[in-house]
Amino acid sequence: MNEPVSIAAGDVVARFDPADGGRLVSLQIDSIEFIADDADALGRGCYPMVPWAGRVDRGRFSFGGADHQLPVTLGDHAIHGTGFVAPWTTTHHEPASLTMSFELDEPWPFGGRVEHRARIDAQHLHLELEVFANHCDMPAMAGWHPWFLRRPVGASDVGDAELEFGPASMYELENMIPTGRLVEPPVGPWDDCFTDLESEPVIRWPGLMELGLSTSADHWVIYTQPTHALCVEPQSDAPDSFNRTPHVVAAGDSMLTTFDLRWRSLAS
Repeated sequence: MNEPVSIAAGDVVARFDPADGGRLVSLQIDSIEFIADDADALGRGCYPMVPWAGRVDRGRFSFGGADHQLPVTLGDHAIHGTGFVAPWTTTHHEPASLTMSFELDEPWPFGGRVEHRARIDAQHLHLELEVFANHCDMPAMAGWHPWFLRRPVGASDVGDAELEFGPASMYELENMIPTGRLVEPPVGPWDDCFTDLESEPVIRWPGLMELGLSTSADHWVIYTQPTHALCVEPQSDAPDSFNRTPHVVAAGDSMLTTFDLRWRSLAS
């Protein structure tokens, strides 16, 4: 089944839409909404990016001695995988936990399967993406693309969200593709990929809520240019890793990536 489904713990409710990319479309804490729910697939909720995250240069890469062409979906490049525009199936649902699955097929040439798992409690949402290779080795990336509202819905007299973020290194870009060279991060706004963090990202809505973000991945894409939302995206590698040194999932094996959101009230 792929109808919208919710998990909850007390006054915290997370709602997912399996039919629309297996994405988190709402995170309400004490009836206050923190996730943007736009109509555009690229701008809606918090969606899984698999079997790659970010851009693949012109959609082209080589693997296992063969050349592959992915559909060009944004500008000159293939972006954010195939999972966020595909229907997922709910395979497990309890009041505080959820599992959705997605079979990798065309235009992905290697097959495979992905599970998106979620677990919630009163102070914490834990997400997992596990990518399974079936009959052959394959390259893989995974990540999430959350759109956090700058001004939560349902809260009065709250200023714009503030991002606390301590990156040590940023990837140099050419035509939005990393060159592989790391540079010193400039002052934002950003639409960039960072690594070697000095501290994990924290989003703070003054007087309301603080949201700490952590991940098993070692890269973050930070997009602070929109006026209505912040995107703080954990990724298992920098964009276009398939054309550098891809992570390979062996046939019959899997790759697990996790993302944790922990909140605490700042209300007096």
